[in-house]
Amino acid sequence: METHLRNRGDRMPERTTPMGLEPDDDGNVDESNQLHYGNNDEDFSHTLTQHQPAAMHFSKSSLRSRWLVLALTCTVMTASYYSYDIPSALHQQLSDYMPQSSNFERNFNLLYTVYSIPNVILPLFGGNFVDRYGAPQCLLAFASIVCCGSVLLSIGVSNKSWEVMYLGRFVFGLGAESLCVAQSTITSDWFEGKDIAFAMGIGLSVSRLGSIFNNITSPKVANSRGGIQSAFWIGPVLTFSSLFAAALIIFVDRRAIKKLKKRGGDVASTELTEALLERNENNNPCSESDEVHLTDFRKFEIMFWLLTISCFVVYGCVLPFNNVAAGILLERNYYKPAPSSCHLLHPDQCTSGYLQNGTNNPSLSDTGALCSIDPSQAPLLPSSVNITRSASDQSGEWDNEAYVYPNLTTHDVQCNDPFWYSACTSDYCTKESASTERAGKVMSIPYLISALSSPPLGLLVDKIGRRAQIASLASGLLFIVHLTMAVSHSSPVLPLVGQGIAYSCYAAVIWPSVPLTVDKKFTGTAFGVITSVQNIGLALFPLMIASIYKASGNSYIPNVEFLFMSCAGLGVLIGLLLNRLDRRNGGKLNGITSDDESRADTGFANVEDEYFSP
Repeated sequence: METHLRNRGDRMPERTTPMGLEPDDDGNVDESNQLHYGNNDEDFSHTLTQHQPAAMHFSKSSLRSRWLVLALTCTVMTASYYSYDIPSALHQQLSDYMPQSSNFERNFNLLYTVYSIPNVILPLFGGNFVDRYGAPQCLLAFASIVCCGSVLLSIGVSNKSWEVMYLGRFVFGLGAESLCVAQSTITSDWFEGKDIAFAMGIGLSVSRLGSIFNNITSPKVANSRGGIQSAFWIGPVLTFSSLFAAALIIFVDRRAIKKLKKRGGDVASTELTEALLERNENNNPCSESDEVHLTDFRKFEIMFWLLTISCFVVYGCVLPFNNVAAGILLERNYYKPAPSSCHLLHPDQCTSGYLQNGTNNPSLSDTGALCSIDPSQAPLLPSSVNITRSASDQSGEWDNEAYVYPNLTTHDVQCNDPFWYSACTSDYCTKESASTERAGKVMSIPYLISALSSPPLGLLVDKIGRRAQIASLASGLLFIVHLTMAVSHSSPVLPLVGQGIAYSCYAAVIWPSVPLTVDKKFTGTAFGVITSVQNIGLALFPLMIASIYKASGNSYIPNVEFLFMSCAGLGVLIGLLLNRLDRRNGGKLNGITSDDESRADTGFANVEDEYFSP
């Protein structure tokens, strides 16, 4: 969802106000400590014309309220990110909660496939929609669609209906990616000049905190009395609340335009400016050759298509991994199967809970000694269960009338059912709850690193270039990460730190590289094409993961990790080819572009006081 955040704001900065004359949020200028410029607006304007270059004018980027707008857009995006990642944080809880099926993994991964399907097409048109109707209005519209999708998903969970859940995720996908486009457009409109890269980085960082909060909060809520339904309904509450933030942005934006127009400032919004330019071009026969069409992607050269393939495979071992990271971490580190050499003293009796009747049912080894179960392993389950409601006067809270399992497996134990978590296998379910919460915290590491590193990495890449080289190194690091996850049983913390670093570095270079591989007039089309191809991958990879999981005997390790390794390995090869072609074509990707140099020379480094004046 963060792909569009790096696609905007590449316009040349221009100084918008004279030193010390920054207008407040009402568009007024405090002249108390300045030279006297006259007693009315006419005198003020005349004096400014005499003493200032004509290019200096007031704009949204000179208003202090731009920071309020940034905070509000971050609020909207944080709610969206939180809601998007709820299923991944509750992988095990969903497995326990939904109707038992051997196809759970396929059903679960389809939640991400149906989200990506509409975004194979929408990126080609979303930007034009925002430009046509206005970014603030579109932000509210897209946030409303996201809220509706989140509500439908929660209704599906409450009714244990995969079909309604799929509908909810599809609707969510209709709005979420376009929401990023609108947010990026608003940010670039309010942060022209030197603040744009910083504002974009802050927006991505704060938004990604939504995923971190979700990974920590959702398992706790799902494991509490509120249950998994409450955990999912947090999403609609947050996305509904974000509608007020989106509506407030419209109010602030209109107020800024009105006040700046009163002061004679630059009040033309991005969409209005582009609409006027388009109208002028349509009236000019000389501009017909510059028209941009969707079919122009056929004119793109091999450098662009290599970037596109790289995006397809590298993101294929990042985002789909995050979707199933909880399941991988439980299987690999935090809830491994109990030792096969151990058995219960009474295999057909409950292990813990009020149905145990105070009898001791310890785990024993083949020699009859107490079996040592590692903290990372699950407690033993009974080999068989045959219990009906008549067995207890507390059975009214059970989900089923009878529990008859001649060969009980871990997939039969649904820890959201009071029979399992209170009556028969409370030790198993208690440990599962603790393990899912621990996995949620650890799987947040890549997101946390991304949130902290995005702003400085973006600035660093602007200064040093080396985009193709960094992309190759990031892919190589991802290969090492998934190789470690596949063949070792060490702590996942270090590999996930590597995942976060690689992910952050790759995202910092791949999107700024796109405009360097196509003509300037095709930049929007190029971003639409690469985002569409990326979403094709994000729709296909979850289905591949589910198939590999089932073919591997319902196991992620090692074959699913081998899939991620293959994607990262292809990323390395494509990166090496990109570097070779880049050297032949003048080193655009690895060099410092002229835009970077001009931004560095604009003289904005010493006007910080102008933007932060009280």
